[in-house]
Amino acid sequence: MKVLSVTSEIFPLVKTGGLADVTGSLPNALSEFEVETVSLVPGYPGVMARLRNVATVATMDLFGAEARILRADSEGLDLFVLDIPVLYDRPGGPYLDEQGIDFADNSRRFAALSLGGALIADGAITDWKPDLVHTHDWQSALTSVYLRYRLKSSLPTVLTVHNLAFQGQFPFDHLSDLGIPPEAQSTECLEYYGDISFLKGGVQTADIITTVSPTYAREYWRRGSAWGWKGS
Repeated sequence: MKVLSVTSEIFPLVKTGGLADVTGSLPNALSEFEVETVSLVPGYPGVMARLRNVATVATMDLFGAEARILRADSEGLDLFVLDIPVLYDRPGGPYLDEQGIDFADNSRRFAALSLGGALIADGAITDWKPDLVHTHDWQSALTSVYLRYRLKSSLPTVLTVHNLAFQGQFPFDHLSDLGIPPEAQSTECLEYYGDISFLKGGVQTADIITTVSPTYAREYWRRGSAWGWKGS
C-alpha cells in the first residue's frame, strides 16, 4: 500500500511539537506492514538545506505561485517537498515570524500545502499515486476538501487530530483566494461562526478521523459534538 502523508512538520527536519514526532516516526513503523509512506512537507529553509538525492518530479501553479514538487530523502525519510520560495523561504518558524507573530498569509501557505497534496494524490506525479492520503491537523486538513469538492476524487483519506485547540480559523473572505468551490463554503464544510476553519473542513470530508490516544479521542468526541462536527 502507498500512503501520501501531508504534514507541516516532520522530525528531525522541522519540529514545534508532538506532531513532528508522529509524522517522523510513523513511516518507519508502518513499513513493517508493507506500507510505503512518502511525506509531503513545505520547503522551509531548514528542510531544503538537509535534502539528499533531490529531483524535480512535477511543477504546478498554486494560487499564482510557481511550485516545484521535489522528490528527495533525508534522515531516513522518503519525501516530497513543496518548493514555493515566496511562501516558505523566509526567516522565522513554520507559522510565526521572528517576532513570534503569525504570518499574515498562513491561510494561503497551508492551503497551498493541502492543494499540492490533493493534486499529487490525484496523479500529478507520473508513475506515483497513493492508495490513501493521511493528513495531520489544520495545516493539511484542506487536502480532503480539495479532493472531494474540487477534484471530485473518492480516494480514501485519514485525518489525525494532534491538537484540537488549533483549528486554522481565518476570516471568511480568505476563501476568495484559495480556489475552493462555493459548495464547500457552507456550514456543512468550512464555515465556522462566520469564519472558516480548516480543521472543520478536514473533519467533515475525511473518511476516518484518528487521534493520538484513546483519551484524546474521547475529548475530541465531546468537543466536536458540541460544535456540530461529525465523528467517525
